Amino acid sequence: MKKISSGSTVFYKKVFPLIWFGLLAFFVATAVTGGAIENGQWMFLVMPAFMAVFGFFLMKKLVWDLVDEVHDCGDSLLVRKGSEQERIALSNIMNVSASTNMNPPRITLRLVRPGRFGADVSFSPPSRVSFNPFAKNPVAEDLMVRVDKARVGRAV
Repeated sequence: MKKISSGSTVFYKKVFPLIWFGLLAFFVATAVTGGAIENGQWMFLVMPAFMAVFGFFLMKKLVWDLVDEVHDCGDSLLVRKGSEQERIALSNIMNVSASTNMNPPRITLRLVRPGRFGADVSFSPPSRVSFNPFAKNPVAEDLMVRVDKARVGRAV
C-alpha cells in the first residue's frame, strides 16, 4: 500500500481553522477590552464577524470535506476519515478531477455507487514544488489512467 494523500491534511482541517478563529477571537477581545465599543467603533467587531462567517463557509467547502488518508492498494483505494475506513474499487470510480491551483490542492473522485463517504470523495495529494502553474498532478494523472483501464472491465 502506498499513501497518495498529503500528510498536511490534519494541519488544513484542524490546526489552520484553530489559528484562523483563534486570531479573530483574540482581535475581538483586544478591541473590546481596548474600548472600541465605548468609542463607537463597531467596525472592529463587524469585520471579524464577517471574516469568521466567510472563513467558516470557505473551510466547509474546501477543507473540512477532505478525507484524512488515501492509500493505493493496486486495484482499489483504502480511504480513511476519522475512525471510518472504506475500500473503493477503481472500477467504481466514474471520474477523477484535480484542482491543483488552490491551496490545498485536491483530487475528487466521483463514484458510480456512493459509499460510506458519499458520491464524491475528495483528498489532498502530496504537495510538490513546481514553477509551472499548469503542471499536472502525477497522482491524479496516474489515477485517471488506471480508472479508465478498470472501467473497461465494468459493465456500462
